[in-house]
Amino acid sequence: MAFLRGGHQIELLEGGAAYFAALVDAVDRSRNEVRLETYIFHLDPSGCRVAEALERAALRGVQVFLTMDGVGTPALPPPWAQRLDRSGVRWHIFSPLGRIGMLIPSRWRRLHRKLCVVDGQVAFCGGINVLDDYVDPNHGPLTDPRLDFAVRVTGPLVQDAHRAMARFWSRLQMATEVQAREFPAAWRGLQASVRQVMGERGGPAPMPGAAAHSGARAALVLRDNLRNRRKIESAYLAAIEGARTEIIVANAYFLPGARLRRSLVAAARRGVRVRLLLQGRYEYFLQYHASRPVYGALLAAGVEIHEYAASFLHAKVAVVDTRWATVGSSNLDPLSLLLAREANVVVEDAGFAQGLRERLEQAMHRGGRLLEPQAFAHRPWQQRFLEALALGVMRLGLLLIGRRY
Repeated sequence: MAFLRGGHQIELLEGGAAYFAALVDAVDRSRNEVRLETYIFHLDPSGCRVAEALERAALRGVQVFLTMDGVGTPALPPPWAQRLDRSGVRWHIFSPLGRIGMLIPSRWRRLHRKLCVVDGQVAFCGGINVLDDYVDPNHGPLTDPRLDFAVRVTGPLVQDAHRAMARFWSRLQMATEVQAREFPAAWRGLQASVRQVMGERGGPAPMPGAAAHSGARAALVLRDNLRNRRKIESAYLAAIEGARTEIIVANAYFLPGARLRRSLVAAARRGVRVRLLLQGRYEYFLQYHASRPVYGALLAAGVEIHEYAASFLHAKVAVVDTRWATVGSSNLDPLSLLLAREANVVVEDAGFAQGLRERLEQAMHRGGRLLEPQAFAHRPWQQRFLEALALGVMRLGLLLIGRRY
């Protein structure tokens, strides 16, 4: 269960247009430090706005750290790489695949979280990549914006986000340095770097101007392959198992494990209204087809499944009983819950939860199609075959890295 603390002001941001405007504004106001992590950094017009803001910050002396994933962002265009280098932005591409990367199971562990901390005072977290709302790298221009969310947060969890990002950056630098020099020297360099960034007492000092104030109870919940393997899943389970009236989950890639499925079924059977807003457009073979075999048991229990088809659904959010909510990067599928680095913000605040609930209901009414149980049960055999094939391939891949799901 996530440890929730009060004193947070949390703003819900829907879509890249709102997110990039808030992010660029925060970076342009920065005085000391900007840390940004993202899966995709696409140099479309929206991405260029963000890159230019980072460049401006670095040129005026702000320390800027940018980390991108090596699958989502395999390389930066050379002109932009040169611009960032000249301005002083320190950037890193995490675990690039190379020619045979996908054949190495350890390389399936990706940096999927989308986090930013500015001056230790404000944090951003969500599912939105640095990618224009109307651009899809694999499918071309979109007529309607991608559905996704992020939050802008001030309060205690900002320091948690800063601490996690600083440690991750230090580990990346150590891994790079080990390739060039002896391990003991690299280890000493890591320790010195952590002390400089985190302080001898283990946490960053609050920046001038940061003040405690009343507000929402919230927590930053991380997932990694060390100490935080199950924390995001556990946060979902605790909320679902405690639900009394309503559960709404919007998730782009939905293939929950057995325990999450049982919890949703049990909630529906005890009278909780459970609604799922899921991907209704074909995007990737495995994610699209492998998720559908789990729909049958959910529909039979009375769970409502709405498939979003107005555009691509990329959200990873939920609302329970209009009091608990989460916004983040974690899908409810094996790639997120077993392999990737993820980050979600969990919020207990009726006002915030109501606002997110209203956005999700609008999306269901305007862009969702309610899946009828009878129609699903009589879907063509060709579709069933593709579903079984996709699920089998996904399970085989997980077995190859020693995971069962």
